[in-house]
Amino acid sequence: MTNEPKKPTDITRRGLLKTAASSAALAGPVSLFNINHAWAKDVVWDGEPFDAGGATIRINEWGGFWQEIMTKEVITDFEKTYNCKVAYDSSFPWFPKYVANGPKDPAFHVGNWNLNEIIKLGRIGDFFLSTDEMKENIPNAADCWDFAFGSGLGITWGFGQYAYAYRTDLLDPAPQGFKSFWDERLANKRATYITSNGLQQVFFMTAAAEFGSGQTDMEAGFEAMRQAMPMKISDFTGNMQTLIERGEVEMGVQWEGEIFLMMDKDLPVAPLTWDRKPILTQTHTVSRYSDPIEKKLSLALVNAKLDPAFQTAAAETFYLRPSSKNAVLPERLTNKGVTNTADALEGLWIPDWNWFLDNEDEITETVNEIFAG
Repeated sequence: MTNEPKKPTDITRRGLLKTAASSAALAGPVSLFNINHAWAKDVVWDGEPFDAGGATIRINEWGGFWQEIMTKEVITDFEKTYNCKVAYDSSFPWFPKYVANGPKDPAFHVGNWNLNEIIKLGRIGDFFLSTDEMKENIPNAADCWDFAFGSGLGITWGFGQYAYAYRTDLLDPAPQGFKSFWDERLANKRATYITSNGLQQVFFMTAAAEFGSGQTDMEAGFEAMRQAMPMKISDFTGNMQTLIERGEVEMGVQWEGEIFLMMDKDLPVAPLTWDRKPILTQTHTVSRYSDPIEKKLSLALVNAKLDPAFQTAAAETFYLRPSSKNAVLPERLTNKGVTNTADALEGLWIPDWNWFLDNEDEITETVNEIFAG
């Protein structure tokens, strides 16, 4: 299930530093700036709390209620324990901010993302520590399921499966299977997302795989989008939830957490899990060229997110499945059949985001034309 991002070079940073040092020994004295520049030093964290002396780390993560919960469950105690400040930026998109600053002057020290944005940045620069480097310095990573490291550039701490949300009171008989989205009875009563939304991008790749020779079968994906018209196009999951609640949409692309929330509000909805099992992830990155104190704080913050107690709280609040093997699921997930076992993770699928990014312009342009009618 590994989706290894393309690297800008096969030379590792440590190898590059060794090469530079060897060359310098032959060429003469090395500049003190090059020796002492903060990010040139290896940073190791032993897993123990430390006094950061009031240092600030910048993080990018979702806003609103999400930010309130992260502050309550993690950040407030973290700032006290480490004598530091967490500067929280919820103004998405963050991708252009990283690009504007470049890898060696990171806009943020820790990021929380969906996979497509992480991999896109990994393709254009050496922005992040690899998963192996993070695992070496984050004790709680040892207790994570293997899928948590599938991006190669971060650690996933929570996830949910993609599914259709459908109205149980309006669809009789109940839909069966991924292709039921194209049932004639759902014309103009089904919905997906704008092309910039990652849920639509995964939906497109899944449709290409289901109707064609595989996820890279663009023509099959385009034809599937054509055959699904007319349909409604939403911009984000909250809006999709509203459309379904109002009955304007009887089946929509969604992820299971939003569907579970609606079910617990006693709304007449149910999830239809896809035959393939793509997942919507919450994945943390640590910027490679952060200064040492900020990098140590970053590793400690990700460690806190991998703590089983936090992941149980996140499951209770956001219906996110945990990546820690030791996290206990709350009743609101177990009563829907969710388990935190190796069997439950079998077959989880991360689409080939490198392929998608290679073809993003063509896919976006063509699908936008289809949606415009």
